[in-house]
Amino acid sequence: MNSLLSEKPAILGGVPAFPEGPPEWPFPDPAINQVLQQAQQTGDWGKYHGPCSGQLQQKLATLHQTEQVILCSSGTAAVELALRGLGIGPGDEVILAAYDFEGNFKNIVTVGATPVLIDVDPENFNLDLNRLEQAITDSTKGILVSHLHGGLVSMQILTSIANQRGIPVIEDACQVPGALVEGRIAGSWGETGILSFGGSKLLTAGRGGAILTQSPQIAQRIRLYSHRGNEAYPLTELQAGLLLPQMETLDSQNQIRQKHVDILLTQLGDNSGLIAFQNKQLSPQTSNVPGYYKLGFLYQPESFSGLTRDLFCQAMQAEGIAVYPGFRSLHAIHSRRRFRQVGELNIATECDHNMIVLHHPVLLTSEENMATIAGAIARIAEYADDILSFAAEGKE
Repeated sequence: MNSLLSEKPAILGGVPAFPEGPPEWPFPDPAINQVLQQAQQTGDWGKYHGPCSGQLQQKLATLHQTEQVILCSSGTAAVELALRGLGIGPGDEVILAAYDFEGNFKNIVTVGATPVLIDVDPENFNLDLNRLEQAITDSTKGILVSHLHGGLVSMQILTSIANQRGIPVIEDACQVPGALVEGRIAGSWGETGILSFGGSKLLTAGRGGAILTQSPQIAQRIRLYSHRGNEAYPLTELQAGLLLPQMETLDSQNQIRQKHVDILLTQLGDNSGLIAFQNKQLSPQTSNVPGYYKLGFLYQPESFSGLTRDLFCQAMQAEGIAVYPGFRSLHAIHSRRRFRQVGELNIATECDHNMIVLHHPVLLTSEENMATIAGAIARIAEYADDILSFAAEGKE
């Protein structure tokens, strides 16, 4: 770290912390190569229905201790299908966090329901359970909860509230496959759970998703909606085959990511200008293991001489580190005619302005790389005034 601090940041012409850039994802894997070769030899890759899809469904069902697994084309499609499986439609309301993936908002609108936005927790920047009950009305027909950026929502508290009111829960575990929430696998708490197998995800098939549910009725509604002479939202047999070996390594990779996140946070310390996610609301008597598709921080510009969030991200990217602005908050990008808002959304607004995320592949590399990342952040802070001057000159 000291050697880094002695040099200018890469954005000012210094040597990048990672000259080769961030690691590509997915990593090369002999097991994946074997799947591709076998699919070519057997011809299974071209089949509508083959053995890999059934094996994947069984593995997902076992992991999540659920009865029904429906494979589909994406996590986004999975959320829409879950809403339809729950019978949610026009005149209904679905509660979700004002800081969340935009596709969740749009899916609620797509089925004709109204998104109801509540603020996020000031410590873990996910759905604030202290604001949940005041958002519930007679029209509330669902709660859509996501675990984002290393934050976990207490599903014990959420499902207790929801069960008392008879409101189904859609648990979006797209960012956290294999994570533990209060002793249970993420995605197994709600009436439906959602997984994504998109190209950048921890489990990746380029595209794809899955809906998990204990309810044969919900699963049947989804199947009836999806089957139109053939499957309208398919996951291919080849995609299913690519996911099978990744299921075997998911737990060990999650452990490595957690270990390296812990090291990185220790290296950063308490005064780095980056506020990490906290999960203090979770029951301390239970096992909790976050997922790290993205590692999120609330960026504090004042700790970097007023360097904007976007300029900080540009400086990190120049170092070869995949740090980007987080999601836009839903209330910031949609007209209020499309949603109902409950209370002030101050923390979600702060997330909209200052959330940053570190993309996960580097978390599977080395302990030394965590120190290098922390050093790059310190170097940018040290030269923040110079970066501001450089950026101002570039605008002239």
